[in-house]
Amino acid sequence: MAETNLTEFPRKVPLDEARIATADAREQRKTRSTARTFARSIWMVLLTGAVVFAGYKGQQYLVATKPEPPKRPPQEKVSFVKSVPVVFADYQPMLRLYGETVAGRRVELRALVAGDVTAVGDGLRDGGEVKAGDPLLTINPFNYKGAVVETGAELAAARGRLTELRASLKSERDGLERDKEQLQIAVKDVQRMTALVKRNAVSARLLDERELVLSQRRQVVEQRENNIKVQAARITQQDATITRLTWTLEQAKQRLTETNLSAPFNAYVTDVNADMGRMLVASDRVATLLDRDWIEARFVLTDKQYGRIVAAAKDAGGNLIGRPVKVIWRVGDAPISYDATIARIGATIASGQGGVTIIARLKTPSEPIPIRPGAFVEVESPDRKYNAVARLPQTAVYDNRTVYVIKDERLQSRTVEVIGADGSFVLVRGEKLQAGDRIATTRLSTVGDGLKVEELNE
Repeated sequence: MAETNLTEFPRKVPLDEARIATADAREQRKTRSTARTFARSIWMVLLTGAVVFAGYKGQQYLVATKPEPPKRPPQEKVSFVKSVPVVFADYQPMLRLYGETVAGRRVELRALVAGDVTAVGDGLRDGGEVKAGDPLLTINPFNYKGAVVETGAELAAARGRLTELRASLKSERDGLERDKEQLQIAVKDVQRMTALVKRNAVSARLLDERELVLSQRRQVVEQRENNIKVQAARITQQDATITRLTWTLEQAKQRLTETNLSAPFNAYVTDVNADMGRMLVASDRVATLLDRDWIEARFVLTDKQYGRIVAAAKDAGGNLIGRPVKVIWRVGDAPISYDATIARIGATIASGQGGVTIIARLKTPSEPIPIRPGAFVEVESPDRKYNAVARLPQTAVYDNRTVYVIKDERLQSRTVEVIGADGSFVLVRGEKLQAGDRIATTRLSTVGDGLKVEELNE
């Protein structure tokens, strides 16, 4: 058993005590540091509060001691407006309507016979222009020429056969005359023999022989008459055959003519559906033709506009049909105008468009420059005539019933009745409205009686 060293224990106790003392000192320094930090934070908070409080009190003092600024006396607001004088006169405004041009005549050109296309005219193109009579299309005419030749030959043969039948009939009729003469001779011969037999001059056998000859003559006459009837019937049948063949020949010639299609009128060409080498059957669509000389403008009048124009036309002793209008095509730098007349009224009321459809025909659609179907146009038509009304800008009327007269640089309201329109102007009447009154035309956001204004008229 090893010996225990008793000298180690006295050295170890002081070392532990030193360590404990060091830890206590460190803890005390940490506590003192935390206390100093907390005290410093409290001091900063109190300092910040003091600064804020001092600023607040300073602001209150400045506000309380602020001097009052001098007050300006209130001034009345003046509105600057333009004005026009009231002039009563008779006006006939122009209705400005909008529509489009359409073709008055539109034809779908179709192939009348079947065959392959062998020639196409220069004008048969989409957007092309053709004149009446210009060739458009040629279908191979070979088979149709053959039909003409064949039918013509059959007709010639039928006519030759008719000539033969008529000659035969004449021969039969001439033979009938001879047979009738021979029959008369036989009748007389029998009569003589009968007289001789009664006188016993000849035997009865000779009389029988003469009666046999008479019977034969009668049979020949009857046969000849029957032959004549047969020949006449054959001639009638041959006449019918010739009539039929004549009609067939006319049809063949017509079919041959129909292999060439030409323009029926001056037209614009669209929807082309045929070209060189294409096989067409009868009724195939070739193209659509729009008449160049028959262009119409189609537009819509509202019920009120239609009623006014009809009433004005009746008052003038005229009719709506034939009433002149002006069609304006706005293209290029300047609008192009065309004279037109109302040609007809739509067959049904255009309820979807809110009025009555009117169609006006242009007098010269190719002058000053050609106008084509589908153009968006403006239509000007005279409205009814209004007597003793004032013409004012639309901006002068408020709520469709009030205008303001300028009196002594202040506005005074007048009640008016709007009875018509003329573009951006309205036609009005009012019991208190007098000629020479100046009406404010500048639109004001705030308007009313007594508002002070200053006129800006030059």
